[in-house]
Amino acid sequence: AFHHLWQVQYRKLLLMILVLGIGGTHLSGFQMSVINYTSPYIQKFINETWLERYGSALHQETLTLLWSFIVSMYCVGGMIGCLCSGYLTAKYGKKKCLLFNDVVLIVATLNTGFSRRAKSFEMILIGRFLEGIGAGIHMNAHVQYAGEISPKKLRGFVNVTSSVFLALGKAVARILGLRYLCCSFWSCFLFVFFMAGKCCPPSPRNRC
Repeated sequence: AFHHLWQVQYRKLLLMILVLGIGGTHLSGFQMSVINYTSPYIQKFINETWLERYGSALHQETLTLLWSFIVSMYCVGGMIGCLCSGYLTAKYGKKKCLLFNDVVLIVATLNTGFSRRAKSFEMILIGRFLEGIGAGIHMNAHVQYAGEISPKKLRGFVNVTSSVFLALGKAVARILGLRYLCCSFWSCFLFVFFMAGKCCPPSPRNRC
């Protein structure tokens, strides 16, 4: 099925796959994995911020609790995003839902990206929560939208690309091992994909 994508009539579909994948599930996979490899940096940042604010270092138990909240907020946000995705896609259409979701992810990455400058570990907590919501919505809307805009002979292949980009995102996070706060650069990429997404066709099942 892959060779069909290089045919002229499927060039826009290939672009659509890249926009959906890199701007969505690839980022979700990156966010899932990068938190594991940046744990020491974030915990050090939390401790330094607390010391600067209150003049005393955090107890290890309190630090572990705050770190657990930061990690778990992604899962809580993901659950909320999954529960809301059905209603949002039905009411506003899948294209609008995906575009709005990119805005949520931009806000999330800006929160995490500027947390060090603002000296606020709470911004990482908020960012992780919003990232989870964005991932939950995108996981559901991506597969539905990609399947509906693709021709029948390519539908299975196109739907699988969401998992491929998710795995690529995890691989990139593992290879790079960058500090979590460097994720602010993703906001720039998301803005590009948000603008490109506005040119994408609406789903034939819901032309909202």
